[in-house]
Amino acid sequence: MMKMTEEDKYALKEFMRGAGVFAATAAILIAVLIALAYFASGDKPLEPSFEVVDEYKGCDVIRYNQHEFAEYKYFLYCNNTRPVYK
Repeated sequence: MMKMTEEDKYALKEFMRGAGVFAATAAILIAVLIALAYFASGDKPLEPSFEVVDEYKGCDVIRYNQHEFAEYKYFLYCNNTRPVYK
């Protein structure tokens, strides 16, 4: 079994110091990126949106969208004060 020389010990210390500096720098960078992403998104949560997109037989066609999903849902809204069929 080989013993470490003083030169090997010095090289290991330098390597460990470099690895520590790299890990600390990476941790700080990741923390800054997470903080920027948090503040850029804002504190206000997105609310679902409803939009009248068309009319069908006297009823409004409503498009519903939740912002966290990439899909639309459609439904009819019929006001009882007007006739359903024209």
